[in-house]
Amino acid sequence: RGYGLRPLPTAPLSVSGTDEHGLKIQQAAAAAGTSPAQLCEQVSGLFRQALTRADVAYTDFTRTSEPRHQRAVRHFWGALRDGGVLYKGSYEGWYCTPEESFLPESQLAERTDAQGRLCKVSLETGHEVHWTKEENYMFRLSAFRDPLQNWLRDNPRAICPDAFYQCVLRWLDEDLPDLSVSRERTRLQWGIPVPGDPTQTIYVWVDALVNYLSVVGYPESHGTWWPAVHHVVGKDILKFHALYWPALLLAAGLEPPERILVHSHWTVRGQKMSKSLGNVVDPSTCVGQYGVDGFRYFLLRQGVPERDCDYYDEKVLKLVNSELADALGGLLNRSTAPSINPSSTYPRFSEPCFPKVLDSREAKGTGRACAEDYKLVAAVASLPAQVDSYFEGFQIYKALECIAQCVRQTNGFFQRHRPWKLDRRDPAEQLWLDTILHVTLECLRVYGTLLQPVVPHTADKLLSRLAVGPGERGLSELTFLARYDGKPCPFEGRQLGPDAGMLFHRLGKLETMKKRKQEAQVPDKQL
Repeated sequence: RGYGLRPLPTAPLSVSGTDEHGLKIQQAAAAAGTSPAQLCEQVSGLFRQALTRADVAYTDFTRTSEPRHQRAVRHFWGALRDGGVLYKGSYEGWYCTPEESFLPESQLAERTDAQGRLCKVSLETGHEVHWTKEENYMFRLSAFRDPLQNWLRDNPRAICPDAFYQCVLRWLDEDLPDLSVSRERTRLQWGIPVPGDPTQTIYVWVDALVNYLSVVGYPESHGTWWPAVHHVVGKDILKFHALYWPALLLAAGLEPPERILVHSHWTVRGQKMSKSLGNVVDPSTCVGQYGVDGFRYFLLRQGVPERDCDYYDEKVLKLVNSELADALGGLLNRSTAPSINPSSTYPRFSEPCFPKVLDSREAKGTGRACAEDYKLVAAVASLPAQVDSYFEGFQIYKALECIAQCVRQTNGFFQRHRPWKLDRRDPAEQLWLDTILHVTLECLRVYGTLLQPVVPHTADKLLSRLAVGPGERGLSELTFLARYDGKPCPFEGRQLGPDAGMLFHRLGKLETMKKRKQEAQVPDKQL
């Protein structure tokens, strides 16, 4: 599970990892003829490789098989036991091993399996379920309806986007049965034994969820961070994170996490990804096809947290070529080309050419700038705060929409005034030419700064071309068009950085991309 931590005043942590216990791991290891520990070592390594290849950075990579985590789980179980919220009881129902959870009849459907036999499956995933009856430890979830409702009503931004917040509120209005939190040890050996009862194994989800605490030093030093944490989870595990986990925390004397950020899934041409359909998209192959920045940009630009989004190769090609290669890359190339900027410097801004006005409608008859130019300046000036707000609200796609719109406006500004047509021998024309280039480069500097979390390599290449130093790339240091406000611009007159070629190379035709995709296939890449 991946999640972010945002405590103050210490530097933030970004944590990912693998939860490694449970019946499905035990069964998969047996089928592969290996031990669960060896299987987890292999698969955990594959996840690390995938994150590294996608340029996903993390401060810590936690594994639930680690001693620090197992110690935290035993302590957490003790807190639940001491709080009187556990009891032993008989539990029976339809159990889904791949999902590691019991499912009610309302979430089941009848299907015919490969042998033609009628069986019950999960409506959500299609996985087969089996009737299971055990004596387990139960958690008094039913006692936490009011505390959970109070928590959510006091913290309306605790679960984001709002659609998922409303979903959890509806769950709390429904039946809330107690939760089975252990499994018989005879059936599940690959897990943490219940303290004081070697006949039972702690339920894998209780075990897994405690990793959010163990990674920040629970039970001794977690207070430095908790509860100022943000979890990032898929919608399919919302109930575990937004219902069971907060209830368990409250029962153990801890506060729920500050925020739970929820995302939806990707479909392929309108269908769920499925091995049987042969439409599973391998992210490693996509990184090889589109580049790490191209693939990241597509996922974040098109991924809408509230609903499932559709993936197909043609869409990636069209979007990435249009917005990264043509609009952004083309603008940088044109505004720094030797033919238009022979001195290869950050040109000077002329206030008489682009005088400050309080209202764009006042622009008529003043300087060389028109009303559309003032609209561009206003849009880019407000962009950093707008992007920051969308990022905080887990609406990254909206932030990128805003940036893409401003890039289009800047291209319109450049095209409108045709600086390549201006006569440099005329001092007045040279001033206007320099001002056009100054405004364009200032816009590009803002875009490069804001795009760093999304397309790190492309953003670095852009900012380096503009000679923006490492200490000048933070959001808090970001200013725009200072000379327009009568303030000095530290970049004005600065020599541009070296030309490293095209900012982002256009992706080739789909047939060529498919050929590369086939060549990139490796036998065992399933994580």
